[in-house]
Amino acid sequence: MRISRRADAIAPFYAMEFARNAAELEAQGQSVVKLNIGEPDFGAPPAVLAAAREVIDGRPLAYTGALGLPELRTAIADFYNHHFGADVDPSRVAVTSGASAALLMACAALVDPGDGVLIGDPSYPCNRQFAHAFGARVTLLPTTAEQRFQLTTADVDAAWTDTTRGVIVATPSNPTGTSMPHDELVAMCDLVAARGGWTIVDEIYLGLSDPGPDGRPPRSILAADAPGVSETVVINSFSKYFGMTGWRLGWCIVPDELVGVLERLAQNFYVCPPTPSQYAALACFTPDSLAVAEQNRREFARRRLLVVDGLAAIGLDVPVVPDGAFYVYIDVSSTGLTSSEFCDRALAEAHVALTPGKDFGFAGADRYVRLSYAASTEDLSLAIERLGAFVGTRA
Repeated sequence: MRISRRADAIAPFYAMEFARNAAELEAQGQSVVKLNIGEPDFGAPPAVLAAAREVIDGRPLAYTGALGLPELRTAIADFYNHHFGADVDPSRVAVTSGASAALLMACAALVDPGDGVLIGDPSYPCNRQFAHAFGARVTLLPTTAEQRFQLTTADVDAAWTDTTRGVIVATPSNPTGTSMPHDELVAMCDLVAARGGWTIVDEIYLGLSDPGPDGRPPRSILAADAPGVSETVVINSFSKYFGMTGWRLGWCIVPDELVGVLERLAQNFYVCPPTPSQYAALACFTPDSLAVAEQNRREFARRRLLVVDGLAAIGLDVPVVPDGAFYVYIDVSSTGLTSSEFCDRALAEAHVALTPGKDFGFAGADRYVRLSYAASTEDLSLAIERLGAFVGTRA
């Protein structure tokens, strides 16, 4: 069978490779602490679970519209208004089969073969793979700890060429857990729009970000009164803030001219998002569910402190403390091991699953390891203990 060049060029998703290896160890009776996957251990809020049980009472679960239930699109728009300070028309909201489908459709709508797309390095690997799949020439722009592993407007300005068409940025970021300053993001989107380009802003972890000095949640890019917002596509998901990873439900908020385009793409790519998940997700926006989500966000902040302090105590450096997503990016160069060697041996010897930097790009790939603190405090404490013993053998 002849495999397409597109499929043959896609690298493994190493976080999932380590998940498979961890499962093999568990099948052998070993206790493995899995910190390689960004999956909250809380699960969906109780009201969402109750709504899911109610909706599978035997009623027909027919297709919804390709862009999702109208009432769910309205609820998402209201959430952006009340939580992230953005005035969003529900007609611009497209509910999708996970944020991955939102990214897929955004790239399908915006990328032609040969178009240049700029993405920071390190970054979530699937973002560049989506762009590649539609023929983009992706340029990974190296970032450093000094810039919190985030692109700057100056980076984008310097890298822009006659063939560049857009930028994909995630704030907060996977794998580093760091955010871009709101004013910097606005300036970047304005620059891109002035060049005739588009920006995709991945806000999947925005709900988990630390509140500002006034105690209010961070602002969405859509809250800005700026020219660049009109050329910006925002991606978000029920997976992280609401703990609904396996429900495969996300959304994107797009400019008016893209609404019909996304509707046609959704009709052809997957018909509609999962109907039971959509009905259940309506319960995410009740006061009780939002209170649960906020409680979980505060718990992640406590876990972050446990992990950062614990890693420092065993001699592993986190050069930038995260302020959003539940990840820390660990510098393991002091151990004398590459990130891949460190992860391989940490799993084999300490039975702790992590993800090497090569999953996320090339800049510092041999130096950094991602740890997800979406696990329980008990598992995190055990992982620090095991990693401490492992690192101690390197001294």
